[in-house]
Amino acid sequence: MANKIEDLRAKTDDQLTADLTDLKREAFNLRFQAATNQIERPARIQEVRRQIARIKTLQGERARAAN
Repeated sequence: MANKIEDLRAKTDDQLTADLTDLKREAFNLRFQAATNQIERPARIQEVRRQIARIKTLQGERARAAN
C-alpha cells in the first residue's frame, strides 16, 4: 500500500485530478453493473473507492500545506 501512496505523491495536481475523474467514472459504471447483476469483479468497487479516498486525502494534504 505504501507503494501506491508514493506513486500518487509523485504525480502533479493536474494528474491527480484527471485520475480522480477517471476513477469516479469507473465507480459509476461499476455501481451500474452491480445493480444489473453484470459485474465480474465485485471487489473492484472497493478498490476504486479506496483509490478515490487516497487521492482526495493527498489533495487535502497539499491544500493544507499550501496555506
